[in-house]
Amino acid sequence: VQLQASGGGLVQAGGSLRLSCTASGRTFSIGAMGWFRQAPGKERELVAGIAWNTASTYYLDSVKGRFTISRDSAKNTVYLQTSSLKPEDTAVYYCGASRTMILNLNNIVYWGQGTQVTVSS
Repeated sequence: VQLQASGGGLVQAGGSLRLSCTASGRTFSIGAMGWFRQAPGKERELVAGIAWNTASTYYLDSVKGRFTISRDSAKNTVYLQTSSLKPEDTAVYYCGASRTMILNLNNIVYWGQGTQVTVSS
């Protein structure tokens, strides 16, 4: 499976961005996909995740109500719609996929390239 991420950029605080991650290859093996982020000097953390078959979602507490994850099965694409962005959301965002419905750093077997999100104050 290959993951292609896009959609990062520079935005002012309060703005929004939509990140996309398209999977190709043996996509039938995907159980869940998620967006992780890593800020300088910090560990990579799961921001939002979605189960591929049930569309059940998970959100990091600090992004609840501001970020929405969704998926388009026909396009094998997962989206992360961000809004009310804050400077602390600045990070490199990575999409990742697991073969199970569990999303954590130990279960991710496929990674997309990172996309930089920078929120200016």
